[in-house]
Formats: sequence, C-alpha cells, structure tokens
Amino acid sequence: MNPTKPSATDFKQSSKTKSSLNFSRFIFGAWRLCDIPEEANPQAVARKISAALEHGITTFDHADIYGDYQCEEMFGRASSFHNIARDRIQLISKCGIKLHSKMRPSHSLKSYDTTATHLISSVENSLKMLKTDYLDALLIHRPDPLMDAEEMAGAFSTLKKQGKVLNFGVSNFMPSQVSLLQSKMSDPLISNQIEVSLLQTESFYNGQLDQCQEMGMIPMGWSPLAGGRLFVQTDVRTQRLRETLMAMAAKYKVPSFETIAFAWLLKHPAKIFPVLGTGKTNRIEAAIASLDVPLERDDWYQILKASVGHDVA
Repeated sequence: MNPTKPSATDFKQSSKTKSSLNFSRFIFGAWRLCDIPEEANPQAVARKISAALEHGITTFDHADIYGDYQCEEMFGRASSFHNIARDRIQLISKCGIKLHSKMRPSHSLKSYDTTATHLISSVENSLKMLKTDYLDALLIHRPDPLMDAEEMAGAFSTLKKQGKVLNFGVSNFMPSQVSLLQSKMSDPLISNQIEVSLLQTESFYNGQLDQCQEMGMIPMGWSPLAGGRLFVQTDVRTQRLRETLMAMAAKYKVPSFETIAFAWLLKHPAKIFPVLGTGKTNRIEAAIASLDVPLERDDWYQILKASVGHDVA
C-alpha cells in the first residue's frame, strides 16, 4: 500500500478553519436506516454501525427528519444497547426543515425554520434521540428563504458555549449563502454537504467546490452514486458511463465499477467526503477500495467525458 495514500480515517482540516476534525473520509449516511421495516430495529442498526467501524468509517451523518423523525432515535438505541463508545465515533446532524408528520403534530405544513428557537430545540431533541451530550457538527439542512444569518450565528454561539455542538456547517447552500452566514460568525463553517456524483456535476461549475477549497471547508458529497441510478438506469448516458467505468475497473484491477466512481470523486482537489447510503459490507468495501486507486488525470477526464457526452475542453 502506498504509505502516502490517505486512509479511511485520515483528515485534518486546513489552517483556515482553525480546527481539527477526525472525520473519516467516507461518512455513513443514516437517512435510510428506517426504510426497510425488518431492519429498523436496534440489533440490525448496530450491525450496520459495526460494519462501518470495522472498515474505518467512524463518522455518521444524521438529520432530525430522517425516517420521519425516527432514525436518530433508532441509532441512539442501537449505539446505547451495544455500548458503542462515544469517543470512537463522530456524530453530525442537520436541521432546519419542518415536515408535516404525526411525529411533529405542531407542524402545519412542510417548510423551513432556521430561527434560533427552532435550531436550539432541534439540537436538544437530536441529542436526546442520539443519546449523547454533544454533536461533532451541526449542519443547516437547506437554505431558508427567511434565513436571518445574524440570528443563526447567535444560535450557533449559544450551542457552542453550552458544549452541545462543537462545529457548524451547512448543506445544499450556494456560495453566496455560505458567505452571508460566515460573515456573521466568528468561528469558521466547517462543511457544505452537497449532492455530487457522475450524474450530478453542477457543483464543479457553480462555485460550491471552489468555495470549499478557498475556505478550507469539507465538501460532504451526498448521493455519490446518484442514488443508485448508476446501477439501474438504462438511458444512453448511464449506459455510456457504466461502459467507461467498467473499462477503468479492468485497467485498475478492481472488481467493481462503483470503486472507480468513488475514486473519481476522491481525486478532486476539494477533497470530497462521500456520504454512503448503505450498510452492506460489500458496498462499503467497494467504496473503501477507491482509496487505493491512483486514478490518472486523463482517465478522470475520460470519465467526465462519458458523463457529459462530449469533449470537455
């Protein structure tokens, strides 16, 4: 193994963020924990947590709304029942979206709420559900048209002083929205969680990844395999991509073309941290294997060409 290759758990933030986080390079995404009824129990969830930890994935991404407001509680029960040490893992959660749900009868409609009152109460509930006394990071789930950046920054400051949240970031924000919020904060935003994959490349051109490099933020990439569309979609674009990825898998001697899809993301200089939506061991192993793929620059552009369907320069 190349001794200079980053491991699954190796990451230090740049000096621009004035912080150090031990986030794993791959992040376990908890949004599907409650999707399959027979797997929505503490025992099954604990097995998924253990599988992630065994492969060096120590960072877990949540949101209050996942699983109709039930995934955080399921994760908390699993980690508590099976004595998973808190200092062994990093917990991220997101809030700011309000769903109309039987779990939240006071919500009259689906909307956004980034008021200080809502953010603080959401964090306190997430801590209770996750059975922890702090979050390693809190992200604002989506931009709120009524976002009061100064009020949000004040809520962040309160939560940090109380020791309930160590770091703050955003999700799905455009660069101007990040800049606005950062202008009101004394601490640096540590992440923008964005959708990025071979079927979703807008962040390469809209300034999101550029800003992450500029500010030393972690770009967490959700749906890194396009929500599974790379495997099942049969249009011309995905067929072309699969053929190219399979050829690259043969060249780099890896068994799965999804390993190449992850290697393509990892090569970007913004240092994308893919958020995995699976607890299956074989899929986790396919992702981790990408850390060993020294994808050549020309091959990276060949894959991009397959994605967009034309020369890229």
